[in-house]
Amino acid sequence: MRDINTENIVKRYGTGANLVTAIGGVTLGITAGEFVAIMGESGSGKSTLLSMLGGLNAPTSGSLSVDGVDIYALASDERADFRQRSIGFVFQNFNLLPYLTIAENVMLPLAIVGMSKKKKLTAAIDALARVGLAEKAARLPNQISGGEQERVAIARAIVNKPPIILADEPTGNLDTHTGAEIMKLLTALNQDGITVIMVTHSNEYALYTRRRVKLADGLLADEDGEVCFPVARATGQG
Repeated sequence: MRDINTENIVKRYGTGANLVTAIGGVTLGITAGEFVAIMGESGSGKSTLLSMLGGLNAPTSGSLSVDGVDIYALASDERADFRQRSIGFVFQNFNLLPYLTIAENVMLPLAIVGMSKKKKLTAAIDALARVGLAEKAARLPNQISGGEQERVAIARAIVNKPPIILADEPTGNLDTHTGAEIMKLLTALNQDGITVIMVTHSNEYALYTRRRVKLADGLLADEDGEVCFPVARATGQG
């Protein structure tokens, strides 16, 4: 299990007159096993915060710890190992390689794992079975629907059995019915003990989560969208 804590993290891009503050000082605690939605208007800093939580985007200042370990104090190879072991990423645009089969796409996170190809394929089929697509393992991405492609992306995220899943607008390219199916799948994974942190602009899909964290201009905001003190802990609603 992995508790996540940020302490006054700030992310700025550019210099001088071109300096942009994407995240302006956020202190946030997420307990292992939570299902949290990060919400806010376009440009509020949602995806930036998610990438920082995933060890992909170092803060300009502040710290982010997972189980008490400051992941940005780790060497780059140690941080990459942390991501491989602990984080499953789900992206809005699926990010599937078109020339690989569904199973081969799911196997990608296992590329640097010391397993035989047979065991990697077995793990991929097991992950696909978890999302209801084992029978389509040999197909290419363009041979399945958008909703199925998102399921493949989720299978790829869970093939390493990580304790944390980060999902960036996982329903953004899907119709309402298919989006609801994806949310039910994420809920089931969370009920099995996986921490799920999801960026979404949808109030409807956010209702599937246990807690909602709102951002406005890179700062935590209350339920009415009013900016809170930069280092306040988010309580959301559950």
